[in-house]
Amino acid sequence: MLGLIISLIIIGLIAGAIARLLVPGRQDISIAGTIVLGIVGSFIGGFLGYLIFHKDGNDGFFQPSGIIGSIIGAVIALLIWQRVGNRSAVR
Repeated sequence: MLGLIISLIIIGLIAGAIARLLVPGRQDISIAGTIVLGIVGSFIGGFLGYLIFHKDGNDGFFQPSGIIGSIIGAVIALLIWQRVGNRSAVR
C-alpha cells in the first residue's frame, strides 16, 4: 500500500511536470498542485484506456494508468483547468 502511494506521487510529479511543459501558457501551480495534476491525469488516462481498449474489466473503469496515459490525462486535466479558471478570473 505504501509503495502504491509513493509510486503515485512520483508518477504524478513526472506526468504533471511534463504536462505543464507541453501545454503553452503560464500555469500558477505549486509543486503539490503539479503532483495532484499528475495523479488526476493518471486516473483520467486509466479511464480513457479502459474506454478505448476495454482492458482490465475486473479492476473497473477507475484505475491508475502508466506514464504515457498519465501524461495524456494530465494534459487533458490541465487544459480543462485552464478553461474553467479563465471563466472565473476577474479581468
